[in-house]
Amino acid sequence: MTDAASAVLSVVLTVVVLGVGGLCAAAFGGVLAGPSVRHGLTLPLAETARLLRQRRRSAPGADLLLWRIAGAGLVLVPLLMLAVVPLGPPPVLDSAVGVVWFNTADVAVWALVWLLGWGANATFALVGAFRFLASALAYELPLMFALTAPAVAAHSLRVTDIVAAQAGLPYVVWMPLAFVVLLVGVAGFSVWGSLGPAAGPDLAGGVLGELSGPDRWLALTGRYLLLVAGSVFTAALFLGGGAGPLLPSWCWLLVKSAVLVAALVVLRNRLVLLRPDRFMEIGWLILLPAALLQLLVVSLLVTVGGWS
Repeated sequence: MTDAASAVLSVVLTVVVLGVGGLCAAAFGGVLAGPSVRHGLTLPLAETARLLRQRRRSAPGADLLLWRIAGAGLVLVPLLMLAVVPLGPPPVLDSAVGVVWFNTADVAVWALVWLLGWGANATFALVGAFRFLASALAYELPLMFALTAPAVAAHSLRVTDIVAAQAGLPYVVWMPLAFVVLLVGVAGFSVWGSLGPAAGPDLAGGVLGELSGPDRWLALTGRYLLLVAGSVFTAALFLGGGAGPLLPSWCWLLVKSAVLVAALVVLRNRLVLLRPDRFMEIGWLILLPAALLQLLVVSLLVTVGGWS
């Protein structure tokens, strides 16, 4: 296969994985919350049709340009996150700093969610944006150290190198704390479950409250795509990516990613919604020390014990 054909295949596969993964995650969530399996499976398509037909509305004085840039950005960022992950063929962007690339894309979500709240020119939406920034301050630093641990073990920031280094033993076996912290971070930047006060019902939807029609569809779709992209990246960094017997590598990566997405969807409504101030205590007093401890252990095992 030529380089051009491989690149096209990587792009297509990335888009398909995100699209199908997001649709399946939404359908699974509908099955868990809906009155019947059939209703849950058809809910994402029905909601898409409803929102795309719905008329857009906005508050007086809303900054429509910033508002819509934020919605479109939430769909674009997951594609950028997956650009450095080998889904079977070489990744779209086989960057030597792939882990940093992912972290940069994750930080871009800060600006996008903030713009959703700011651009709406509405009180509850702006309060929701401030809530997200408070939560982001709590999860981002632990997430950064959790990302560092696999890179230290593999002696590389390239995602393909980290996946290859797990041929014998997936990193989740000796980096469980970093694995959990990264999943918490995925829930955080996806505004998901317990970490979704920015879109909480007590704020009439918060950053999502003023959105309607295609604008709301983009924002909701972006949340599911972020969840899928974060889960795929976590599977690559800690679960060995496509490593596994019998099945093709891309199939193993999808299976592992699907398990993580399903777990996050199941937990979505089974854990209490955390106030930002409470989550900041958890982030700084529990998650950050846990991530630092994990990084210290990994560094000692690599430098003294020769682990990799």
